[in-house]
Amino acid sequence: MYIELVTPENVIYEGQADIVTLPGTEGSFQVMNNHAPIISSLKNGELVIKIGKEERFFEVSGGVVEVLDNKLVVLTEQAEET
Repeated sequence: MYIELVTPENVIYEGQADIVTLPGTEGSFQVMNNHAPIISSLKNGELVIKIGKEERFFEVSGGVVEVLDNKLVVLTEQAEET
């Protein structure tokens, strides 16, 4: 699936991902390829993008995520790769 991690200032990450783990306000959850459409709120926490065996970690300051047609868009105030 394709993911975009976006702040008001710029695009922090865009590219392919196999699994994305997100800090949902009701608890952490994962999104994989062919996931059902969803819109969810996020709390401050760690977002993990897994591509094959590689994992990339980002600290996000809340926000929202939309998943639709194998595209995941995360909108957050701040994000930094850790």
